[in-house]
This record gives sequence, structure tokens and C-alpha cells, in this order.
Amino acid sequence: MRKTKRNKIIYWVATIWLALGMLSTGIVQLIQMKEEVENFTNLGYPLYLMTVLGIWKILGVIAILIPNFTLLKEWAYAGFFFVMTGALASHIFSGNSIAEIFPPLLLLFLTGISWYFRPINRKVVFKNLPL
Repeated sequence: MRKTKRNKIIYWVATIWLALGMLSTGIVQLIQMKEEVENFTNLGYPLYLMTVLGIWKILGVIAILIPNFTLLKEWAYAGFFFVMTGALASHIFSGNSIAEIFPPLLLLFLTGISWYFRPINRKVVFKNLPL
């Protein structure tokens, strides 16, 4: 029983921090804050990508927070994983400092923790699957 409660606390702490991080960066990208525009420009990405990523991040936050829709949650976690590994790789390959590498690394870590500790009612369960 204690392990279940501990896992639930870990899940919600990681998920809330993940949601806050993705929501805030999504908003920053949608409103195209000056610093974020400079960041995208320095990485060599087109600015329209900020709008696409901002919308996806906000929709992903909604998906992981609402009850049910387990398959949608899996897609949201996968999207967060791909976006954050892409951001991490972009910063590393561009020779950016640890200060610029840390935020996507933290969000990637939170994505993994939230996904791993999600409760059974938030997981896709395959029935009658011969394994």
C-alpha cells in the first residue's frame, strides 16, 4: 500500500512540473517572445515551427492531465519525448552551454518519470494479447 501511495505522489509531482514546463514553453513559443525567437534563430529553425510546437505542447498538457483517453496520453508522452530529445540534441550539436541544455533535459526527465509512474487507469492495456 505504501508503494502505491509513493508512486502516486511521484507521478503527480512529476506530471504537474512537466505540465507547467510544457505549458509555459508552449505559451512562450506561441506568443513568440523575443528570447525564444533568438533561440530558434540561433538553432537555425524557421519561426513558424514555434507556433506548431506551442500548440502541440499545450494540447499535450491537456491530454496528460484529463482523465481517460489513455491512447491519447501515450501519444502526448511520445510527442513530449520526441520534442525534448530534439531540443536537447539541437542545443548539444549547436555547442550551447549547460544553461541552455538543462531545461530540455529536465523536461525529458520529467516526461520519463511521469510516464513510468502513471497509474494503471492512465495506461493503455492490451487485452487478450498473446505474449
